[in-house]
Amino acid sequence: MLNRFVYQIYPKSFKDTNDDGIGDIKGIIEKLDYLQDLGINMIWTTPVFVSPQNDNGYDVADYRNIDPLFGTMDDVDVLIEEASKRGIDIMFDFVLNHTSTAHEWFQKALKGDKKYMDYYFFKEKPTNWQSKFGGSAWKYVESLDLYYLHLFDPTQADLNWENPEVFEELCGVVNFSLEKGITGLRFDVINLVSKPDVFEDDDVWDGRRFYTDGPRVHEHLHALNTHTFGTYEDILTVGELSSTTIDHAVKYADPTRHELGTVFGFHHLKVDYKNNRKWELKDPDFVQFKTLLAEWQLEMQAHNAYMALFLNNHDQPRANSRFGDDLNYPFESATLYSTLMFLMRGIPYIYQGEEIGLPNAYFNTIDDYRDIESLNMYRELIQTQDEKTVLDILNKRSRDNGRTPMPWNHDQFYGFSTQNPWLGFTKHPQLKTVEDNLKDPASVYHYMKRLIALRKSSQILKEGSIHFSELNHPTRFIYSRMLSDETIDVVGNMSNTTDTLDFDATDASIILSNTGRTELSNTLVLQPFEVLVVHKKNVAL
Repeated sequence: MLNRFVYQIYPKSFKDTNDDGIGDIKGIIEKLDYLQDLGINMIWTTPVFVSPQNDNGYDVADYRNIDPLFGTMDDVDVLIEEASKRGIDIMFDFVLNHTSTAHEWFQKALKGDKKYMDYYFFKEKPTNWQSKFGGSAWKYVESLDLYYLHLFDPTQADLNWENPEVFEELCGVVNFSLEKGITGLRFDVINLVSKPDVFEDDDVWDGRRFYTDGPRVHEHLHALNTHTFGTYEDILTVGELSSTTIDHAVKYADPTRHELGTVFGFHHLKVDYKNNRKWELKDPDFVQFKTLLAEWQLEMQAHNAYMALFLNNHDQPRANSRFGDDLNYPFESATLYSTLMFLMRGIPYIYQGEEIGLPNAYFNTIDDYRDIESLNMYRELIQTQDEKTVLDILNKRSRDNGRTPMPWNHDQFYGFSTQNPWLGFTKHPQLKTVEDNLKDPASVYHYMKRLIALRKSSQILKEGSIHFSELNHPTRFIYSRMLSDETIDVVGNMSNTTDTLDFDATDASIILSNTGRTELSNTLVLQPFEVLVVHKKNVAL
């Protein structure tokens, strides 16, 4: 597991091969040599199953067939085979908290079939819980005179995991993909699957305290493990955890509990949420950023558990735009944050475009956006705020920031497609394509390639302990990885000004630098967004 370096692909935006403006599975196959050269050894692809695409595949209507938008099951078989030839495994994304309302189970429920109504949550009286996409978490069905629960979009109905028949169906879904040769499983919002026995109003917030890390969630995940992936060797599992606590996260990932292999936590990506609310802006709190990461790292370490190491994915703004300065220091911002994240203790996840420093979307009208969450929030926020303010919020928070198509070259539509893509390209004024990066030995891509090789080759980085320093410094990020009598220090400056610090350069050598630094001294002047990786021998533990 610790040898894994995962590359996440958002298929719609990766590479289009059938000229419809939407990326597809054959597009992933076409770029396998590129990914092999980068050095990754597992691909995580977001959902490609049959879906109405109201939430870009996270509203699954058929777990056992591929959406024609992306290709066929034969294409998946070819992908698995061709990737394997290049030493790359495949991770699928499973959405088991809810289905699309277009799924045959829900359609039967709408017709009053009692068996399938019990696959979901239908109630005579709704609670005041709020959907994570805005508005009520309940939708009324006139023909049944009942409400059904949807923690996300109204077209995403929550499944009833307390029903043994539902659990059996979902185990079958997972085993179906494992039998095809999938060796990685990512479970979407998996800590929300256990709902309370009694549904009641929330007089504190939006209802999440009743279903987050619910009453039987650990029991459910242990059972899922023992009935599916736990019966296989060397399967990497990762659970996406929504609004969880570190105590629960450790339990999910504790190898002695046999639930999940690793977890995605998001607390470090809320440090620019004013009042802990996504759609309220504030500058990043880097002390909180470091403190949260340190707490999670050290607590995981104490229980021999592992977490996913990431800053970017399909639901997040780009970290180089969000935490760095992608206009004045584009290279440094991109390489600093990836280095700080990927050399910690856990499993690294690099998101498509991160390897070329792809920035935020920089959209300037609501017509540019496609993300359902962003469109819903626009309609909600515009009721109380002016257009400019709302667009600024979307510019910094929208999930479309991480979903703009890959710019492969300077051909029409940046080589992504021969047609206008489903979502526009970033409007950043200094956009660098993959082709630009490959030609330039000093590019973000070539730095990332060295970073990935370092991570994969170093036993210290894979197995060593982690220790943090100067957590209260406003912008300086320092930690050490230790194994036997060797140490790797990672030192970063998360600001656009220089930072002078004392540094023990005894028996130290630079193994990676994003500024071309070649010499060390006991006084270091870190440049804006500089990161330095230093190896030391004979360090007393």
